[in-house]
Amino acid sequence: MRFRPLIVSTIALALLPLSGPAYAQDPAPTPQPSVTQTPTEQPPPPPSTETPSDPDGTEPDGTDPDGKVEDGLGVDGGTERAIVELTHPAETAPVATQAAAESVDVVLQPQSQPFMVVEGTAEELARLAEDPRVASIHRDRTYTPAEVAPSLSLIGADKVHAAGNAGAGQVVAVLDTGIDVDHPWFKDRIVAQACFSATEDSGVESLCPNGANEQKDGDAADAMTPKCLLDGVNLCDHGSHVAGIAAGTGGVAPGAGIVAVQVFSRLNDEASCGEPACLVAYESSLRQALDYVRDLNQPVAAVNMSLGGMLYDQSCDATEEGAIFKEKIDALLAKGIATVVAAGNEYYEGTAHPACVSTAVAVGANDNSDTIAEWSNRGPLLDLFAPGVDIESAVPDNTTVVYSGTSMATPQVTGALALMKAASPGKPMNELIETLKSTGRPYVYDVSGTQVTTPRLDLAAALTGAAVQPPVTQTPSPGTDGTIDDTAPEPDPSDSSGPTPAPADPEPSASSTPVPLPTVTVTVTVTETAKLPAAVCTRGTAAQKLTAKKWAVELHRASGTIADETLGCYLKLIGKSSKVFPELTKASSLGTAYRVLKSPQTRKAKLDSALLTAWLNWAHGTNGTTALAAAEKVRLSSKPSAAALKKATSNILKTVK
Repeated sequence: MRFRPLIVSTIALALLPLSGPAYAQDPAPTPQPSVTQTPTEQPPPPPSTETPSDPDGTEPDGTDPDGKVEDGLGVDGGTERAIVELTHPAETAPVATQAAAESVDVVLQPQSQPFMVVEGTAEELARLAEDPRVASIHRDRTYTPAEVAPSLSLIGADKVHAAGNAGAGQVVAVLDTGIDVDHPWFKDRIVAQACFSATEDSGVESLCPNGANEQKDGDAADAMTPKCLLDGVNLCDHGSHVAGIAAGTGGVAPGAGIVAVQVFSRLNDEASCGEPACLVAYESSLRQALDYVRDLNQPVAAVNMSLGGMLYDQSCDATEEGAIFKEKIDALLAKGIATVVAAGNEYYEGTAHPACVSTAVAVGANDNSDTIAEWSNRGPLLDLFAPGVDIESAVPDNTTVVYSGTSMATPQVTGALALMKAASPGKPMNELIETLKSTGRPYVYDVSGTQVTTPRLDLAAALTGAAVQPPVTQTPSPGTDGTIDDTAPEPDPSDSSGPTPAPADPEPSASSTPVPLPTVTVTVTVTETAKLPAAVCTRGTAAQKLTAKKWAVELHRASGTIADETLGCYLKLIGKSSKVFPELTKASSLGTAYRVLKSPQTRKAKLDSALLTAWLNWAHGTNGTTALAAAEKVRLSSKPSAAALKKATSNILKTVK
């Protein structure tokens, strides 16, 4: 299975971790304020004269019955980890039995769920799709934590506490990297724990204390297990930090209970992680966790997800992935439970998935001077901003650490909803959310030439009768010289939105194609030695087009003018936005990317080189991904014709001149 290089991005999936916390990390040139790409399909290239019946110019496939199998699954050989959606929960067991009998590896078979997870080749998945009980087959995508103050006074939480409301009687559920169960910040507050942690033979290990894919008893979400440790550093600190902000001793709702759910797995793959190991959360684990919370007999006010995946600049409700999560988010909302999700730390005019779901509460980050954090995603998809810069909270070993990221902003809203529900237990959750939005301080800013207003959380106005604060005009921008301001507070890469996620997603262009978010990078400092905050990884602003030859010079270590750290950031952003890199073609390191540009021997390799060149230009600041989306559709086909490959390559090369 090829792993999408998600970096730990703010474990609350708002610190920008790799399929984990959403912390802001990775130095990168100043990006333009673009939005995550929307799920709208890009117009495909004109059909090839050799295959007029196929709109994308590829030969008829026949291995994808009724279009059930996601494009690109196993097309270059090897096995893929995939979710098999079934027509009914009762079909799971019989279909799994039949698949196993045909040598397909069934790795997860949830009870009473209309899906299972398998590992199989393209041919095996195609045969499985022929079964009428199979509705569709798609990648079991991974998410990373989002990147991670005197923030309580800024949002008025101190006034709410002084009035006697600390959230008593309410519960918040934190789907993250577990929790330090004996940390003083959580004394007598943890009311339930669970773990849903996927495994694979290729280096993915469970973080459940029992070593299985699931655990619902004992300290199931314990963040101090041996698998959480790497060379003395705790990889699972993101969840504790997020939980502490929402409902810890120093948090927004210190009287509320906590349901801690471990949803991450340990990935031992230095090529994908950038270090010997990191954390990723699989879609299948997140789906199980959301259902677990739905079925709890607890007065849960909100679910916190400080993590993220693909980037969208429009609602993702209509996409397969978005529709699945929307159904679960709506089911929680019907029970009076809000789902609060980190928007991501990519300086993007949109959000990461699943914050793009219309019924989720998407949260961006501001600093303590009431300014949008330079690395925070923003735009009309966001519901609220909340403090996410220099936030101190709990981490394992009974200590506290300061992190920044949308992963840190998200639990501020989660805790706020616990206070709101404690004050008005009979009010529908939709009304409580709308109250937070209508009483928040308006941030007014420009997105692609259109004025956008997004409220900043203000509990004083929502709960104590204080007047709504006047609007403040924002001009979010990380700079103009292609670098990030080293003096500005930046989210910690190990504490991003969700479990350790991938680097901040790149800014999508005006096109509406979904951008894969190695949804979030989390970098949490757990050692006693102070660690300088990592620069935020965002798109550049040079908007300069380079040829494949010139990019090869830049990628060859120390031979170009662009810093290696910036180039590494570009590759991470490409990994979040492209379906080809690294799903089909490894280009996650400077060395592998250099070889892709310099060794185009076959037609597929030539298309890969052209695509990588165009994506690098996009990361450097140029706009436009329509041609890229169309060419990638050809590359993802299992049987592209020579004419289709040649035409797609030619179309891409026209964009890099």
